Amino acid sequence: MKHNITFFAAAAFLAVFASAAAADCTAVYKAKQDNPLRLEHSSMTVSEPCTISDVTPKVEAELASKGWTLLKVLSVSEN
Repeated sequence: MKHNITFFAAAAFLAVFASAAAADCTAVYKAKQDNPLRLEHSSMTVSEPCTISDVTPKVEAELASKGWTLLKVLSVSEN
């Protein structure tokens, strides 16, 4: 019985740890388009470690695919 409790406790710990590692991150950014000039201040959810340096390439690539240029990632927060 003690073996089962230990196993389930370990499984629960791993489940919580795995879900925290896979948590989405919301990045708040500023972007622009040229001709005509358009500015945007918005947010995007990405699946990356939640630091500005980690999410910046992902946000930049996503915006570029839509014709926008990333100016700056202002902040990040875990969901």
